[in-house]
Amino acid sequence: MIKKLMGVLPAVVLVAVPLSGPAAAAPADLTPAAGRVAVTQPLAAPPAASDVPLFQALAWLEEASEGPRAGYSREQFKHWNKGLNPTDGCDTRKEVILSEALERPAIGAKCALTGGRWFSEYDQVWVTSASALDVDHMVPLAEAWDSGAASWTAARREAYANDQGATDSLIAVSGSSNRSKADKDPADWLPVPADHCKYGGDWIKDKLRWGLTADPAEISALTNLAEGCPETRISYEQAA
Repeated sequence: MIKKLMGVLPAVVLVAVPLSGPAAAAPADLTPAAGRVAVTQPLAAPPAASDVPLFQALAWLEEASEGPRAGYSREQFKHWNKGLNPTDGCDTRKEVILSEALERPAIGAKCALTGGRWFSEYDQVWVTSASALDVDHMVPLAEAWDSGAASWTAARREAYANDQGATDSLIAVSGSSNRSKADKDPADWLPVPADHCKYGGDWIKDKLRWGLTADPAEISALTNLAEGCPETRISYEQAA
């Protein structure tokens, strides 16, 4: 029976395949167009980046649902501390206000500030009294807690709350605009349209600097901002 089956099976033809030879040409649709550079997205944010397009930076944000706010209080983030110069009598808040003054105020005893002029980016208004300013955490303390800071040490939370190591981690704005923002993320609050691109860039930069996550609604809102801000680029360095 076996012999009969073998008699009807077709002959097997062995073909010798060379071990080396010219590579086959890539299909035309897989060949990069002239002048274009293929970019490989990293799996995680690099420790530092310079002049990065907003969409690139947004791709580095880790998406995660926000944790419960149980245990949160502003006292978990010690602020304001003695600032960059502990001997000048000005705490972090006053140092930020002084650094952002477009017309520098007079400095009196215990860092009392008189005069001066500031521009509040959130609502695009001029402010002429330091007492009318709030120093806002770009990513609010409660939002930072929900996005990863709940697991930090007290020392790291203090460093975050007083961060003058990056532009716009802390920002002097009108008290009314800061109260309007409160602890909301970009899915629930945005400044006036004229500040959208800068605000979106600063928010992403601050989250990357501190390794904070973003929830799906926040990512969606930031994506919408990025679509309208093709020229916006950011630089950052992760906090130690």
